[in-house]
Amino acid sequence: MKRYSPRIFILFLIFSFTGYGQDSTRFLTIKQCVDLAISNNLLIQQSQLQMEQNGVVFKQSKDNLLPQISGSLLEQANYGRSISNVNNGYVDIQNGSGNYSLNANLILFNGLSLQNAIKANALYFNASKMDLQQQKDNITLSVILAYLTVLSNQETLDIARRQASVDSSQVARLEIQNAEGAIPPATLYDLKGQYASDLVNVVNSVNALETSKINLFGVLNVPYQKDANYAMVSMSADVNDLSTPSDSIYQTALQTIPNIKAMDLRVQSYQKNIAAARGKLYPTLVLFGNLNSNFSSIATTTIPNSGTPQTTTSYVTTPTGDYFVNEIGNYQAQKTSFGDQVKNNRFQTFGLQLNIPILNYFSARNNVKTAKLNYENAKVLSNASRNQLQQLVEQAWQNLRSAYGQYKGYLDQVHAYGESFRTAEIRFNAGAITSVDYVIAKNNVDRANTNLSAAKYNYIFRTKILEYYQGRLSL
Repeated sequence: MKRYSPRIFILFLIFSFTGYGQDSTRFLTIKQCVDLAISNNLLIQQSQLQMEQNGVVFKQSKDNLLPQISGSLLEQANYGRSISNVNNGYVDIQNGSGNYSLNANLILFNGLSLQNAIKANALYFNASKMDLQQQKDNITLSVILAYLTVLSNQETLDIARRQASVDSSQVARLEIQNAEGAIPPATLYDLKGQYASDLVNVVNSVNALETSKINLFGVLNVPYQKDANYAMVSMSADVNDLSTPSDSIYQTALQTIPNIKAMDLRVQSYQKNIAAARGKLYPTLVLFGNLNSNFSSIATTTIPNSGTPQTTTSYVTTPTGDYFVNEIGNYQAQKTSFGDQVKNNRFQTFGLQLNIPILNYFSARNNVKTAKLNYENAKVLSNASRNQLQQLVEQAWQNLRSAYGQYKGYLDQVHAYGESFRTAEIRFNAGAITSVDYVIAKNNVDRANTNLSAAKYNYIFRTKILEYYQGRLSL
């Protein structure tokens, strides 16, 4: 049975990963990822719904200034003995009746409670807009971090592959020399061991890259796309230490961070709620009016018939003592139409009503106290948010300075170890140094390149954080 070298198999595995995704047509930029996350993130959707709910509350507070208008229609059937709507007498009959009314009232004054409630709800609605923007900013920073992690791991994988490729060439060269007896076997095995470590680094880098991609799509809240390519983020060639002081950045952040604006708006909203609650302590003046009418199915109207009166056999004595034959007029009863009844029975009222609160379980005064406590709590939260923001800005500023120092240090280290490895490789190929010296020199430069890559993307991310606090975040 023919056996294949494990090194050949692992090389095939490495270069199969090298071609991963090259034929893909899907290409994601960091801005596209941010847009996807904003449109799919659950917290943003919840903030959007909360903002819309607060908008409904705000609209309702404005609509409370409109008059209240209501209508009433009552239709009923009566059976048995009841009072007639015609002659107010008792009747034993089946009939139907109806009552119709239109009522309206308008609050003219209630201690400006309605007006202050409108202002309070408007401020709270604007605060919810800032909350929504804050959620968008938070997810934006999360996407930037996840995206840069993918790029960093992608670059780390490229470095690991290049490292493995260098050692692969050395192992191939040393195998030929070892077969000829030109080198000690230990030299070959030292390089094989180093090459095996390189292959482990490649496998670990592949796993880290795939994990970071999965995490990115988890932040985007969309199904994972294995064939996605990622646009590189350019880094300015002129990397300078941060010159803007942290105090200046903090003052700018106070004016730009949505969370701080939301807190300030809530403080103002709760202050207006105090005025709205105090308005309930004042009398309420209401203008009212109503229009009513009714109908009965047994209502009749007596009308005369045409013709002469009927003569009877009875007589009627007048006050003067004269006798006259009693005559009965020719009349008949006719049901009154619905329209005539509604028109004839119509009546309307209007007036002013003054409601004076005297004792209502002290609820109005307790509501004022509650509004004051909410106001004080909002001020405490606002001050706490400012303190937290100041700490975050200071930490971000220090992190950027540290990232800058690390990046500059690793740049110098890569240059130094690169020259050292170049010399060591020439001397090792010439047989002037041992494999141990060569491995040490190579590990130094490999580690420096890996650290430089991580430091570069860490510096980019820290720069984005400070840009965000300064209100000039770019994607």
